[in-house]
Amino acid sequence: MTSIRLSKNLEERLNLLSAKTQRSKSFYIKKALEKFLEDEEEYQVALEAYDAYLRSGKKSTSFEEVMKKNGLDHD
Repeated sequence: MTSIRLSKNLEERLNLLSAKTQRSKSFYIKKALEKFLEDEEEYQVALEAYDAYLRSGKKSTSFEEVMKKNGLDHD
């Protein structure tokens, strides 16, 4: 079990939303935490991939270069 302290403002907003939607405050807290954790986990995967890319020494290709290489540039 975990407990948290919310600022007065967050507590008031959560109370209003809960009352307006007839959903429990814990429902919204769980949903918010799930979304946050999902975003953070994806961010960590992206950071690891970017770090691996940097360590690989590979050269990136700009959008303009890709367009030109594929005959899609309009210049």
